[in-house]
Amino acid sequence: MIIGHRKQWEFLKNKFELNQLSHAYLFTGSREIGKKTFALEFAEFIGCKFPDLKIVTKKEDKTEIDISQIREVQNFLAYKSYNGGIKMVIVDEAEKMNQEAQSCFLKTLEEPKGKTLLILISSKPDMLLPTIISRCQQIKFFKPKDLPENPERLRKEQEILKDLLPVINSNLADKFKYVKGIDFEKQNAVEIVEVMQKYFRNKLLNDFSDKKANKFLELSEEINNKLIFTNANPKLALEILLMEI
Repeated sequence: MIIGHRKQWEFLKNKFELNQLSHAYLFTGSREIGKKTFALEFAEFIGCKFPDLKIVTKKEDKTEIDISQIREVQNFLAYKSYNGGIKMVIVDEAEKMNQEAQSCFLKTLEEPKGKTLLILISSKPDMLLPTIISRCQQIKFFKPKDLPENPERLRKEQEILKDLLPVINSNLADKFKYVKGIDFEKQNAVEIVEVMQKYFRNKLLNDFSDKKANKFLELSEEINNKLIFTNANPKLALEILLMEI
């Protein structure tokens, strides 16, 4: 059941009923607000189901979507629809496609085959090639007021913040001690950075002139991207961030 996003739903529903769907859409908006659920429900609405539906996600043991997964998409689209309708591909967290994968996917966007629908989902569309963005119709999603919080994620964020708060305004020795105590095999550094970002965004809501918060958010976004897309050292990354606050 779709929670919120009614305007987006009506827009795509009308396009489908008028036979005016674009071959590619880019769903943008913050994480965990239902973009993927929306895409899956739309697939069901237009009658696209297995084996005509393919979902691409980052593999559990990988940090990115690689070119082999996009070649699988190309092979998938090379065959006619099994059910006689639309063939659909959903790429979740599309910004995690590496450069090779994005370049390969661009060819698919440039040369769509038959009745195909490509949906890219991203909370960080600026990490996508401009040529990919230009070939997709972008649909923006916003957090619905009635969207319930993920209780497990909320609990995890609260635990991280509880450990962080005493450290944020402490001396360098305490900050280094905090980072040294993190087991990065069990704790994802990206999650810690995102909790800090949330904390400082809330500070900015109360004080738009908070220069420390502004500076931290700029640096944290840069470091967060490096943690996601490169082999950046998580210990060093967190130390650099904490030194700035």
